[in-house]
Amino acid sequence: MPPCPGYGRNEAAPRPDGTAVAPYRAANAVGCGGSERVTTPTIEVDDLGRDFGGFRAVDGLSFAVPAGTVFGFLGPNGSGKTTTIRLLLGLLEPSRGRATVFGHDSRLGADEIRRRSGALLEHPGLYERLTAEENLDFFGRAWRLSERERLERGQELLRHLGLWERRRERVGAWSRGQRQKLAIARVLLHRPELIFLDEPTAGLDPVASASLRHDIAALAGREGRTVFLTTHNLAEAEQLCGLVGVIRRGRLLALGHPDELRARAGGPRAEIVARGLDAAMLARVRDRPEVATAELRDGRLLLDLRAGADVAAIVALLVGGGAAVEEVRRGAATLEEAFLGLMKETR
Repeated sequence: MPPCPGYGRNEAAPRPDGTAVAPYRAANAVGCGGSERVTTPTIEVDDLGRDFGGFRAVDGLSFAVPAGTVFGFLGPNGSGKTTTIRLLLGLLEPSRGRATVFGHDSRLGADEIRRRSGALLEHPGLYERLTAEENLDFFGRAWRLSERERLERGQELLRHLGLWERRRERVGAWSRGQRQKLAIARVLLHRPELIFLDEPTAGLDPVASASLRHDIAALAGREGRTVFLTTHNLAEAEQLCGLVGVIRRGRLLALGHPDELRARAGGPRAEIVARGLDAAMLARVRDRPEVATAELRDGRLLLDLRAGADVAAIVALLVGGGAAVEEVRRGAATLEEAFLGLMKETR
């Protein structure tokens, strides 16, 4: 829903110690005359914390999200993800630290933050007795869009999300996936610069999930918006996100590009499918300097390799030893493996 007038002042505030928030220097960004362009991140969090009685839900978070990024905020249930979103939107006040969004302190500028944001949290926020058109018209009026803006933007979103032919149907009769798509349209209706999506594909079947992921990526890419995404689907985060943060028990465990987090879980890997593999051949492979670990499993040779490893040399070794190599696959640790590794480290 739109912000209520008079919630708070919109000016940004300094840190409690009086220092200014450091600007974000965009990677590979240059301004006029070739100088580096300095920009402020859409979101900046500095030692943010929130307590509920004796329970610490968010504990000393510090991170920044550059404009135009799809940011994945990953963690198990109860780790503080939704609480963090509510802090960023100014729906909760921090117990300590500071959060700024668009340069506005969340305690002082919540009105402006919410005006420029869209959020899909636990519930779709739709009226089931209204049609899709009526829902978008209602929310467009709430955002004070003109009649022309409501009609044009509503048609644009409904067509893009594949809902145009069902625009005059009551939403209560729709599937969960269709309602979730309409909820995304509601969130994007007023062209927010920042979009919060809390588990947007939870409970959807695989086809609906894949379709919604495509829509999120297309809309974010086409309109250049910043997306703050929480999800338990690690493959989803790997596909969508340019920056990922991992949180557990309110604390940030890791922050970086998915490739960086995968690299922490181990180096390159290879899987070789072959006939004629035996223990002697496995021992020779393990003696190779580029091989960190090697394991035989159901006719497959599973290798953890060191940086710069030459898989062709290993294949030649196997063929020279009499093995019949049928297939070679190269890869790296998945984001899910990196995430589970972080969870084990912090038990």
